[in-house]
Amino acid sequence: MSLTTLGLELPTDPRWVNIAEMNIGAILIDHAWCEQKAASSCISLIVMYTDKVKLVEVLTPIVAEEWGHFQRVLKELRKRNIPLGRQRKDEYVNQLRTRIRRTSGDHQGQMLDNLLINALIEARSCERFKLLSEHLADESLRKFYHELMISEAGHYRTFIELAEAYLPPERVRARWKEFLAIEADIMASLDVRGDRMH
Repeated sequence: MSLTTLGLELPTDPRWVNIAEMNIGAILIDHAWCEQKAASSCISLIVMYTDKVKLVEVLTPIVAEEWGHFQRVLKELRKRNIPLGRQRKDEYVNQLRTRIRRTSGDHQGQMLDNLLINALIEARSCERFKLLSEHLADESLRKFYHELMISEAGHYRTFIELAEAYLPPERVRARWKEFLAIEADIMASLDVRGDRMH
């Protein structure tokens, strides 16, 4: 799983994984909340677009999968006697969401942006799972993140394919290219923090 495969323009700062390893409890807590938010985000899309039959059919099993991942991260926390704690602000996701088109009446454009933001979050998460699976000293956690990387690898494509099912592919590709540049700028602007998954 390479950066090219995921479509991302900017790799994670190589310092991140080393800092993350020193803060693995905080990373696991943040990761748990990321999985919860991924499930909730899919539920929100289903609620917003109940008339989109394919979207509902495709996202429903992903809700269950993401919730299963949430439970798996909770298990890792319990093994280490780390409480879940409170959800923390996700500056990366918040900045991405500010880029959703708010033009009144442009429902298709808003749906496209919602789907592509979910695709970006999935792609970046997958890239970071790969880094953790390759560089952590803890063998059980390396295996854990390798399994999650494989499981999550196709999710970002799923959101893009859903967008292409409802909008012209050329419009989807053009907006995806814009979002890749936006995401790279956001990544470059954020501090390298080892207590956040993003």
